Amino acid sequence: MRNPPQPKLTSFDKRQELLTARRNAKMARSTHAYVRGNTAKFYDWLEQADIRSLPEGPAIWICGDCHTGNLGPVGNVQGRIDVQIRDLDQTVIGNPVHDLIRLGLSLATAARGSALPGVTTINMIEALFEGYALAFDNDRASDDVCRKPEVVRVVMREAVRRSWKHLARERLEDTRPTIPFGSRFWPVSKDERAEIDALFEKATVANLATSLRDRANTGHVTVLDAAYWVKGCSSLGRLRYAVLLDVDGGVVEGDDLCLIDIKEGVKAAAPRYPGAAMPRDNAERVVAGARALSPHLGERMLAATMQGKPVVLRELLPQDLKLEIEQIGEAEAMEVARYLAFVVGQAHARQMDKATRRSWLAELKRTKPKSIDAPLWLWSSIVELVGSHEVGYLEHCRRYALAAE
Repeated sequence: MRNPPQPKLTSFDKRQELLTARRNAKMARSTHAYVRGNTAKFYDWLEQADIRSLPEGPAIWICGDCHTGNLGPVGNVQGRIDVQIRDLDQTVIGNPVHDLIRLGLSLATAARGSALPGVTTINMIEALFEGYALAFDNDRASDDVCRKPEVVRVVMREAVRRSWKHLARERLEDTRPTIPFGSRFWPVSKDERAEIDALFEKATVANLATSLRDRANTGHVTVLDAAYWVKGCSSLGRLRYAVLLDVDGGVVEGDDLCLIDIKEGVKAAAPRYPGAAMPRDNAERVVAGARALSPHLGERMLAATMQGKPVVLRELLPQDLKLEIEQIGEAEAMEVARYLAFVVGQAHARQMDKATRRSWLAELKRTKPKSIDAPLWLWSSIVELVGSHEVGYLEHCRRYALAAE
């Protein structure tokens, strides 16, 4: 027997109301959570700030929402695991410095939430720049030149040992071939279920489920269960479904089961370079950006349409984990900043030839002052953003508390 639906939903409007309340509650937990959930505030700053002092980097795919929670171990179809960008909703062809500044903002608010002294934040920003620049050094930019901090090594070890049962217990709370309703999974309507069933009858969609782990490509999969997935923060309120599939009809443990994440692709709010040639379909844009920035993830994503809206499908792997850096210690702060910036730098650098990497590195280093071992535009941008987000967070808490009352 399934658990009874919690809460009982009677309409799409009611679902939206509950999701909005949940999103507000998540953002009220900390400044760091507010930064993660309020991407629009960062884009507003980019529009209003004097960005003439920011260097204009090469026109490449950028994450667009590059905070610590959007980085983590990601598995590929061959089973290799690497730390890459894991959320590409806002990906566009734009200025790579936007990713660096947003990552710095995320790390700085994590440091403040951990009650670290201001000098540690300064050192973190210096390490952030050092790690990012290292990815563009043609002579030094290899995977082993930037040491993984302990918090990353712990998550990587967990990713390596994880199996389908770990994924099922974490995501589904059980290893039985059903999705249990509760606080994370809500019932879908008959129309939603019918459209999900029809979606996986298409050969191109069914092939996504058979492409991993040498599954038999029968061209047909069976939808065992589906639910609306209450997941994320900034994405709450969009179409989001978890779909449990049987690939070959055997339903034998995890090898024959497949958990698909369906997520609506919405218009990116991240600033893009004028004239940049990108797919007009928002789901296709996300997939294209993922394949450029995070090959492990991009190769197992697919663009489709549901309810007349673009959606992105991807199979969830047990190895896909999020880096949770709500709290950070003083000893590891610099290592974390350096390494995560290096990961982002690698995602950018793999889209450039050697000459472009060399010229971009020279441009990055051109404006470093004597007082801090990082460009002044990077430091001043992060300081200004931390201040505005602290104010915004307190205002959000005030409004949320009044609404709750």
